[in-house]
Amino acid sequence: MESIGIGLAGFGTVGAGVFQALQRNGELLYRRLGRRFEVRRIALRHPVKKRPIAAPEELVTTDWRDLITDPSIHIIVELMGGTDEPLALFRSAIAAKKILITANKALLAEHGVEIFQLAEAANVPIFYEAAVAGGIPIIKSLREAFVGNHFESIHGILNGTSNYILTRMTESAMDFQAALQEAQIQGFAESDPTLDINGWDAAHKAIILASLAYGFWLNLTDIQVGGIENISSLDIQFARELGYTIKLLASIRSHLDEKIEVSVRPTLIPQSHVLASVNGVFNAILIRGDVVGESLFYGRGAGQDPTASSVLGDLAEAAHALASPRTLSGFKPHNLRGQVKEASSCISSFYLRLDVDDRPGVLAQIASILADAEIGISSVIQPEGKNMHHTSLVLMLHDASARAASEAVARIGTLPCVKGKPVLLHVEHFEMK
Repeated sequence: MESIGIGLAGFGTVGAGVFQALQRNGELLYRRLGRRFEVRRIALRHPVKKRPIAAPEELVTTDWRDLITDPSIHIIVELMGGTDEPLALFRSAIAAKKILITANKALLAEHGVEIFQLAEAANVPIFYEAAVAGGIPIIKSLREAFVGNHFESIHGILNGTSNYILTRMTESAMDFQAALQEAQIQGFAESDPTLDINGWDAAHKAIILASLAYGFWLNLTDIQVGGIENISSLDIQFARELGYTIKLLASIRSHLDEKIEVSVRPTLIPQSHVLASVNGVFNAILIRGDVVGESLFYGRGAGQDPTASSVLGDLAEAAHALASPRTLSGFKPHNLRGQVKEASSCISSFYLRLDVDDRPGVLAQIASILADAEIGISSVIQPEGKNMHHTSLVLMLHDASARAASEAVARIGTLPCVKGKPVLLHVEHFEMK
């Protein structure tokens, strides 16, 4: 089969990027693979919508089912967005034995169990490198390069929008809203940035990585998720004084009890750590395997070209699968007894910021509550306040369970001397637990 027919479902930023990349580098792919890729149908929800790149009229259809019923199409590239309609497409395409490629992390995170069970039963390959970290080849690395490793931990900065915002807040002392507005003007944030700033875009990616690494599919309820919308310039400033940088960090680790912890939340990272220097819209993923040790992946985690590059890589793999059929659905369960550790029992160090009355005895009251919870204080910052009645109080807390820390902070928040809501953030030292 020298010419391979492709159906594109969706022609937004990434879909148009894939189309352009195939036009630009189609000959290169042919020389390297001995196969030509030909886009034979493009499904659009709104064909009259103005786009930076127009889809050829003779290829356009408004019904994705036309991609499935067309016998000249061998591979369907799903880039529609959303979950309901793409799930229906996946069900139909798998039944029709069409190879699938997708960049849809929400679809896989929410419906991965069903999708891969159907694919396994039908022996239909699914490729999804573009679903996590744009142009970084992390899926292929987990599935192939590191297949002989037990994964001790995976830590990553997986969302470029939130990383850009936190970078600008750190470098220019901007507040959150100003940094978000700048990100939108620069085209690094959507008009509705909710999933980026509330942590769920990164959480969908973390679920995919954790499921691949540990061999059982995680549920949305298995992951601890927090966003950056309440991070203030004060927290950025105090973190820097303490030798830390705040990042939206995805943390995946295997504990000594063999249970898995998965979280995405704003986290203080030591400035000396490599992930603290990942700035702007870039992503990075640090993997620790028991054989390979630590490996760092760094690059653009989103955008038209990096994501299109990953789709092209998946097309190459799909071409091999067409030439030499294999048993490869895209996910192989290998840990049917895998368990996720209860969030409240996970151990961490903490950063605590309080707005308190500037008078003697306040610190003693707070320390007493922490002592009752058996939580130690490693350091304290109390700057001279501009307000003659109130001041900020920042405490770095020793390791404690999330339950103990949150319960203690809830008690502290009821003290008459504490004004406003306490800010409690995790601190990551990248140690085995």
